[in-house]
Amino acid sequence: MRSTAWMKILVVGLTLAVAGSYFVYNSDWFQKKYVYPFPYQDMVFRYALKNEVDPFLVASIIRTESKFIPQARSRKGAMGLMQLMPDTAAWIAQRMDEPNFDPKQLQDPEVNIRLGTWYLSSLIKEFQGNEVLSLAAYNGGRGNVRQWMRQNGWEMSFQDARQLPFPETREYVRKVLRDRARYRSLYGR
Repeated sequence: MRSTAWMKILVVGLTLAVAGSYFVYNSDWFQKKYVYPFPYQDMVFRYALKNEVDPFLVASIIRTESKFIPQARSRKGAMGLMQLMPDTAAWIAQRMDEPNFDPKQLQDPEVNIRLGTWYLSSLIKEFQGNEVLSLAAYNGGRGNVRQWMRQNGWEMSFQDARQLPFPETREYVRKVLRDRARYRSLYGR
C-alpha cells in the first residue's frame, strides 16, 4: 500500500513538472529570452523600414542564418548576422555608393544589417513582392530561382515552397516564414 501511495505522488509530481515546463517554455518571456531573442532590434527596425522590408522577416532571416552571432561564418564563406558572401556584399556596397567597403566589416552588426536589408529589399523588388521566391533567392541564389521559374513555368504568383528543387532552400523558406510569424506575435504588439 505504501508503494502505491508513493507511486501516485510520483505520477502527480511528474505531471505537474511536465505541465509547468510546458507553460514556462511556451510563455512569451521564455520564448523572447531563449528561443526567439531579438538583439539589434533598433538597427533591424531602422534599416528594414528604410529599405521597406518587414523587420520581422529580417529578424527571422538573422535567426536562421546566424542565430544573432555577428562573427558567424559559413563553410562557404558567408559572414555576419545576415550571412552575406563577401563578393555579394561588395556588389551591394557598390550599389549603395559605399566605396570604402571592406569584407571584414561584415562582422559589424550595423554594416551587415544595413547591407543585408538593402539586398533583401532588392530581391523582393526583383521578384515583385513574392516572399517565397525572394527568400529562395536569398538562400539559393537569384540565378537559380530564375532558372527554376523558366524550367517549371512558375509565375511571380508562385507560392508552393515545397516545389523548390534544393532541399536546403525549401527548408530555409519554410523556417524563415514560420519564424517571422513567431517574431511578429512576440514583438509586434
